[in-house]
Amino acid sequence: MSKAFRHTEPLPPKAATGRAAEVYEQIARDFGIAEPPTFVVLSSAPELLAPVWALMRESLIAGPGSRTGKELAAYGVSRANQCPFCVDAHTVLLHATGDHALAERLARGERPENEDHARVLDWGEHTRVPGGVCLEPYPFPREHTAGYLGTALSFHFINRMVSALLTEKLLPCNAQRFRAVRSVAGRTLAPAVRREVRPGASLPLLDDPGPGPAWAAGTAVGPAYAALRTAATAGAGLLDADDQALVRQTLRDWDGAHPPLALGGFPDRRERPGARLALLAALAPYRITGEDVAAWRRPEHTDHCLVHLVAYGAFAAVDRIEGSLAARISQEAS
Repeated sequence: MSKAFRHTEPLPPKAATGRAAEVYEQIARDFGIAEPPTFVVLSSAPELLAPVWALMRESLIAGPGSRTGKELAAYGVSRANQCPFCVDAHTVLLHATGDHALAERLARGERPENEDHARVLDWGEHTRVPGGVCLEPYPFPREHTAGYLGTALSFHFINRMVSALLTEKLLPCNAQRFRAVRSVAGRTLAPAVRREVRPGASLPLLDDPGPGPAWAAGTAVGPAYAALRTAATAGAGLLDADDQALVRQTLRDWDGAHPPLALGGFPDRRERPGARLALLAALAPYRITGEDVAAWRRPEHTDHCLVHLVAYGAFAAVDRIEGSLAARISQEAS
């Protein structure tokens, strides 16, 4: 398993007990993959595992809206975040929905032929820029907002965890780059992807999460989002007050851009390594290096701590994006 992971050595799912084991059982049934690295990487901090799964399940898998449309939105988010692992995964999952031609157009770097599909893809990409989604009307019915917005926010978080803590290879030797492999993998997942699942089945795995944001009112997406917010923001305790303030201020000023190669403006890893890791997780997780992690590590900093610190930074970006999207939705409703 270690070949798939960077900076941590997560426990394998077969070692899971209690609630974590229940989560893996549900993942295998409803996602169709028994040990997806995107969730295994969280096993070092199991309190994150259930809410991350719940948000993805209740939005992408069980939430309102077509699975093809939400896969396109997730693909757009992943492309905007420069997460090749997730881009490849959603290409395979589009094969699983039966949209083989669409999946292969995206794999070739081409725009979808169907204009509705193209608009959803554009919407997903634009969500990286806080306040930047001005594609009106939205490319999905208003009653599907919780499904699409929950999916986008779910993958803004997952992309960052994946880019920070996994390698870029979805399959060994990057086999997913071959059309035949993508097609076969998609067909293998098709029974799970096309099966209807009951919304809300993941909520019993959460601890009293609360109702969540207004845009998800009346759906299982809201409590799932609230649970992830609570679990991810707990990582703030790994930083002192000054570092937390720096993260908040930087995210308030962030315009969605990827930082320059020189990482100008980022804290020096020798002086403020924790703040540097959190901000890299938020803005450019693919730029986290072994040197960055080593500069922060202390004897008391376990893999559990590192996963929580990365999650804190990742959710800081999600929170910034969610706040701007929620404000736009509120303005349009008034």
